[in-house]
Amino acid sequence: MKFVTIRDLRSRSRQIQNDLPKYREMILTSNGRPIAIMTAISEESLEGSLAAIRRARAISAVTDLQLQGAKSGKYKMRSREIEKEIGEVRSRRAKG
Repeated sequence: MKFVTIRDLRSRSRQIQNDLPKYREMILTSNGRPIAIMTAISEESLEGSLAAIRRARAISAVTDLQLQGAKSGKYKMRSREIEKEIGEVRSRRAKG
């Protein structure tokens, strides 16, 4: 895995563009912290790549929710309690 700083991206963008297919992925960093993943794609693979990224994000979100539920004990809630919770959240959202 190759790490690229924001500064490198600004000053060596052509070299990074040329190297990306070789590395397939590069991690973009700012102040030593990862902020983005750059991945090589083609016009033909654009839609499939976006769909894969969105699936991965959705799976990650579900996993996070499951972990939160396990930590809070809410995974033990009954259907009636879940419906009540959903109603309360919807009510709060409607109010503003």
